[in-house]
Amino acid sequence: MDIPQMTLVTWVVVGAIAGFLASVITGSREGLVMMIVLGIVGAVVGGWLAIDVFHISGVTGVNVNSIVVAVIGALIVVFVVGSLGTRRGGYGWRS
Repeated sequence: MDIPQMTLVTWVVVGAIAGFLASVITGSREGLVMMIVLGIVGAVVGGWLAIDVFHISGVTGVNVNSIVVAVIGALIVVFVVGSLGTRRGGYGWRS
């Protein structure tokens, strides 16, 4: 897996932005820490998909491409976490 060369601070910034946008899009009400964690995981997932699967370049820092890719990845992660949580009756979508 070839993950873009980004610093930890950049991952946190892009992850926080992606997590916030994903929570707004989905309407979930996660805490700040969970939002950043889901965003960072989403950024990694989105970055991997963009680079290794779809061969998209330009995902290397705080830029529009990186944020869009990270938000898409965060939406995937939020959906997976939400669907796993509702099946178990624990963590999941909140209305």
